[in-house]
Amino acid sequence: MSSLKPSGTLGLNAGVARLAILAGAMALSLGTAMAQSFEQPDKDYRGQVRLGPATRGQPLIAGGEVSVQGQNFKPGQQVQLLKGTEKVGEGAFTADAEGKFTAKFKLPENAAVGTYPLIVTTDSPYYADVVKLKISPKIPLSGQDKFVLASEKLSPGLYQVGYSEKSNAVFVTSAAGRPPVKNSEILKLDPETLKVVARVKPQDAPEGGVYAVYGLGIDDANGTIWVTNTRQDTVAVYKQSDLSLVKQFKPGLATHARDVKIDEAKGYAYVSQVGVPEIAVFNTKTLEKVDSIEITSKARGEKFSPASLDYDPRTGRLIAVSLSTNEVAVIDTHSRADDKVFPVKGGLSTIGVAYDAADDRIFVAGQGSDNLLILDAKSGEVLHDVAVGAGSLNVAFEPKSKHAFVSSRDAGTVTVVDANGKIVANLEVAPFANHVVADGKGGVYAVNKSLNPEDTNGDRVTLITPK
Repeated sequence: MSSLKPSGTLGLNAGVARLAILAGAMALSLGTAMAQSFEQPDKDYRGQVRLGPATRGQPLIAGGEVSVQGQNFKPGQQVQLLKGTEKVGEGAFTADAEGKFTAKFKLPENAAVGTYPLIVTTDSPYYADVVKLKISPKIPLSGQDKFVLASEKLSPGLYQVGYSEKSNAVFVTSAAGRPPVKNSEILKLDPETLKVVARVKPQDAPEGGVYAVYGLGIDDANGTIWVTNTRQDTVAVYKQSDLSLVKQFKPGLATHARDVKIDEAKGYAYVSQVGVPEIAVFNTKTLEKVDSIEITSKARGEKFSPASLDYDPRTGRLIAVSLSTNEVAVIDTHSRADDKVFPVKGGLSTIGVAYDAADDRIFVAGQGSDNLLILDAKSGEVLHDVAVGAGSLNVAFEPKSKHAFVSSRDAGTVTVVDANGKIVANLEVAPFANHVVADGKGGVYAVNKSLNPEDTNGDRVTLITPK
């Protein structure tokens, strides 16, 4: 296999890129075999090919082994994977009696970091499709001597973590299993020992399972925590003191609710809705949904899809990042307007966001581009583009050190980056580092997930403090 270099078509619209690749493949075929007959393409093609690291919980880097998994093909069908005109792997893959196949191939040691569109072709009947292969940067561990890490194992499926200054407590959400999710908890921890002091299971949901909890927002003004019930498209409110339920909102009020941030002064909860270009707004005193803030994408024909949120109480700014369009919005919550929407140049599948109010900078984690981008909040200019590891998912800004802490799921690390875009440390929080939050006192809490039920390193909360 020749050395890999990322395709320049990645900056184009995905549909245009796909057509260009397939057209190129067809043109080559016509030039070399004009006399070939053209059979009818498969009208019922449902084939799926997935590419990823051969070892679960490890990033896919240069020299690594790639797992190829195919399904929904016709029994005995031949499937080839091409990079341009070159075959990837050792030839054609043959679907078994269930229409599936599995294979592996090794990446060249000099493979460049990036995302590659590869062509999937089938015979009998013919079809062609495109699948993406992402090769991530290898960021070595470093700076362990600068921090102290203390951790405790908690419930399966840890999702988000939050710190309450008023209660001097840490709160964690967990949800594990396929829908209808039956295993979910909210946990209250001692902030120093990380021991569980209270826990509660959500109520039963109408469609089965429970109102599983994912996102988490702290409301110290009312002594409550807000959680997102992503599966039921809604939210719920619990007391910080004993985790008793204050209100379970009805399903459907916030589509695919992910993050929640609290404006304690004005009494509002802002909830991101993945797939919907709106932030849902709830009143934290009356406990009613009162409004929505619409965000208009600057990308032609696209919709802003808010994922992570951050909120600055001093300016009333709400920062939202779009997973679908690689944009960030700066929202004035006084006027309820998205007064600035910037493209995040160099970011793919942007999902995590944090705001530094003192220096007016926005930190964006790109899950598809494995990087942290630092933006000027006034102009949207990208000041620094930092490779932090595979699957950078969430970011927290720690104001005392002025460092950003980035959790990278596939790399299993929390990377500490200074305001100038330099890596201060790259700490192991493996496997599947998921979420990070600053406590406002110099420390950062992180949670991760597990490889399997027997994994002793997974489902942990970790307190990271500077030495």
